[in-house]
Amino acid sequence: MKKILLIATGGTIASTAGEAGLKPSISSAKLLKYVPEITELCDVETVQIFNIDSTNITPEHWVLLAKTVQENYEKYDGFVVCHGTDTMAYTAAAMSYMIQNSPKPIVLTGSQKPIDKEDTDARTNLRDSVLYAASNSAAGVVIVFQGKVIAGTKAKKIRTKSYNAFESMDFPELARIRDGRIIPYIVTKKAEKPEFYLSLNPRVSVLTLTPGMRSEILDMYFRYNDAVILSGYGTGGIPEGEYYGFYDVIQSWEGKGKTLVVTTQVQLEGSDMDVYQVGRGWKNRFDLLEGYNLTYEAITCKLMWILGQTNDSAEIRRLFYQTINYDLIG
Repeated sequence: MKKILLIATGGTIASTAGEAGLKPSISSAKLLKYVPEITELCDVETVQIFNIDSTNITPEHWVLLAKTVQENYEKYDGFVVCHGTDTMAYTAAAMSYMIQNSPKPIVLTGSQKPIDKEDTDARTNLRDSVLYAASNSAAGVVIVFQGKVIAGTKAKKIRTKSYNAFESMDFPELARIRDGRIIPYIVTKKAEKPEFYLSLNPRVSVLTLTPGMRSEILDMYFRYNDAVILSGYGTGGIPEGEYYGFYDVIQSWEGKGKTLVVTTQVQLEGSDMDVYQVGRGWKNRFDLLEGYNLTYEAITCKLMWILGQTNDSAEIRRLFYQTINYDLIG
């Protein structure tokens, strides 16, 4: 029988209602008591590393989570992380870069309603996650939610309340889970051993352009960050002309150790800055990176990981365009 470690971090799945609203308070051990049939699937042990609303997640929490997996890696066949849904896509992306090529599954899950509610989705999601973590074909970092198995770098929360909260962006789901059966669509090739990275640079931010935005805002983003993700329009367009002044700001920071990534505000199909003049011109003028079909969450966490390893511009570019856990599909 497989041995699985359940790592609890809080979130809606572990919340109870109070006068101020839902707040995480249910322990990792108590979570299991709501789904007793899990003991028939595998041997599960639990650990509580923190108990917070995922809105309050920080890169320091990600380092602690990655360390927990690393310290327990040889003892278990797989890992299930109970996590809040609001930043689960960020954490799944962060784990994809911090724990690469894992031959053992690292499954993130949670719920839209607390596990102690009668009409909750929590019990099904937790049962499915343990089932997947204990399967022989599972590997790498994934999210299991509402029967979907999504690569950790491709998930996005697109609904705030519905049980069908997550979608896989511009990439197929890896598998579906129905009636206790795993239906694989894509089988991840297993590596021999994982690579752990425990250093992150959190000085990364996303600036979403809006019509009329002052260029001074971009200047402030460069001032306080080592990498700026500029979210443009359509295929990755950035406004031109004297009114905006973005050209002068970007030029003033060029060569000063800052990394600029341009992506799109559109959720599906990614950027393609070569299509229009308002994209191609910027790409030809500056040594910037293009996000293509990387999600916001993946770009942000990938840059934190990269800048935690190197400050060399050529190495930053190489690592950014290196495909990790299906994040960048050409």
